[in-house]
Amino acid sequence: MTFIPDLNVMLAYTAAAVILVITPGPDMTLFLGQTLTGGRARGIAAYLGASAGLVVHTMLAAFGLSALLAHSATAFGMLKIAGVAYLAWLAIDALRCGAALTLAPGTAAPQPLGQVFLVGIGINLLNPKIIMFFLTFLPQFVSASDPHAGAKLMFLGLYFIVLAIPICLVLIVLADRFTAAVRRSPRVMRAIDYLFAGLMGAFAVRLLFARSN
Repeated sequence: MTFIPDLNVMLAYTAAAVILVITPGPDMTLFLGQTLTGGRARGIAAYLGASAGLVVHTMLAAFGLSALLAHSATAFGMLKIAGVAYLAWLAIDALRCGAALTLAPGTAAPQPLGQVFLVGIGINLLNPKIIMFFLTFLPQFVSASDPHAGAKLMFLGLYFIVLAIPICLVLIVLADRFTAAVRRSPRVMRAIDYLFAGLMGAFAVRLLFARSN
């Protein structure tokens, strides 16, 4: 199937995606927070909303990057180079600031699941970091000369969402234990920070060397 990248690309992408999924961000804070304050149903509703937002980001990135590639392969390459600076900034920011995941068990006023779902969509769609991330991360796994680049971008974005589902559902089910473990051992979160920073730094260096050859 022409829209599926080769095995080496898929293995590298899968490893990167898993690290990204377990790195705390606004989406994780939302669905774990909803779980701790309102129960698992609300946590799942928030997560589904965030995932719906990721589908929109995937479509926009795939069609937008495909249009850019069709117009100019050079411009597509320049976008990948611009991604070097952004990925390097993400790595440095992870080391300097770390992951912000301040969650505590509690109760909250009842909230319709549909409303929680919409909040999840809104937080995801309005997060500029996610927009920039999709525009700079996905192109690292697609060649500008690939005639099936658009389909592969779409596949990788949707694959990221599917890959995240079991991981995030486990986090929702184990929300109490997960947050308790984080509070007992902040080094766990710090280790994730280093994994994330190393991943972003590796992509930035890989891209620089790829363009210099």
